Amino acid sequence: MATATASAVHDEAVHDEAVHGAAYDLVPDAAAAGGSRPRVLLVGTALAGGAIIMGFAGLIGIYLSVRHAVITGPEVDGEAPVWLADASGAVPLTPANIAFGTLLLSCVTMQWAVDAVKKNDRRNAYFALAITILFGAAVVNATSFLYTQTGLPVAGDTNPAGLLFYAVTGAHLALVVGALVFAVLMTVRTLGGEYAGRDREGIVAASLIWYLTTAIFAVIWYAVYVTK
Repeated sequence: MATATASAVHDEAVHDEAVHGAAYDLVPDAAAAGGSRPRVLLVGTALAGGAIIMGFAGLIGIYLSVRHAVITGPEVDGEAPVWLADASGAVPLTPANIAFGTLLLSCVTMQWAVDAVKKNDRRNAYFALAITILFGAAVVNATSFLYTQTGLPVAGDTNPAGLLFYAVTGAHLALVVGALVFAVLMTVRTLGGEYAGRDREGIVAASLIWYLTTAIFAVIWYAVYVTK
């Protein structure tokens, strides 16, 4: 009788422990069949992308507003005011064109990588990601070369063109570097086998930032480099 009672108490304790354990197990060992994990990285990337768009919209808006105020202002020493197209600080267009074309090509290779991961084609995925990263490094190199060719002072007495030029293009250069780091991290995780087939959240997130980087540069290319 005593043995049966002890066994019943033990079974009840085990049952209570299992119930309470399941209630507080926030990270179960195995997900339910057919379930899917939340796309936390993708949602976070989308929110970060929105913040990036707002930041560059404000920065480019300030650039264009100040530029308009300068070029429509009064003459200085009998000469019409200029912005970037002056002899002492000409900004060459060729490096910017090369950087823009390289970014457009990198969008093709990035989408190639996303599609290759979806099809579990690891060889093409690694190759496409490597080319994309190489293109990104080429954009950084082209922008750095452009800086060596400009003669714009960072601070001007009456013309803040140099300060705003470096603020806009430098911010985008930092964005390119950040997108490169993101792409490298996702490449390493893909090499580790974390992303494959339907689960390619990291590569898709990296591609969103990459496409956004290219789209922002398209606006900068026209607003800063072309119109001057």
